[in-house]
Amino acid sequence: MALTALDPVTALIVVDLQRGLMGATFIHPIGDIVTRAQNLIAAFRRHRLPIALVNVDGTAPGRTERPRLAQKLPDGWTDLLPELGRQPDDIVVTKRTWGAFASTDLENQLRRRGVTQVVMSGVATGTGVESTARQAYEAGFNVTLAIDAMTDARPDAHDYSIANVFPRLGETGATQAIIDLLDKDAYK
Repeated sequence: MALTALDPVTALIVVDLQRGLMGATFIHPIGDIVTRAQNLIAAFRRHRLPIALVNVDGTAPGRTERPRLAQKLPDGWTDLLPELGRQPDDIVVTKRTWGAFASTDLENQLRRRGVTQVVMSGVATGTGVESTARQAYEAGFNVTLAIDAMTDARPDAHDYSIANVFPRLGETGATQAIIDLLDKDAYK
């Protein structure tokens, strides 16, 4: 679905742009993803709209078919990238599941601020971003996905999420199109 509108109180959710994941191999250059996230953050700050910075520290319990890493994460692994320019009034949540709503108070924090819509960016498209977008949709938020501000290590997962899942959860568009909607007179 093409971008049509942003609600007056829309929050930006930036998923897992943290130090420990920057060494991973992604299908799009991570520097480009960080730059686009920075551009979204700057636009949301300019309009005094909420920003949620999400990091991941661990995994949900339970058995899986794929083995999990049993090693201790290095110091600083969960540190949000300094390029995001974290501010004291940002919402910061640490998740231990793929989605940021299931194991945190993110929904309550957004509702307290009157948020009715979220814009999503970050990594990985087919896990952290998609799971968080699904949970936002299920919680009743309007969802917009900045598809050029996300990436994945798995090309098939990235492409499948963008082509098949995201259009069912909300509207998709490029970073600049989202910023253009924010900059319309209705948001000034």
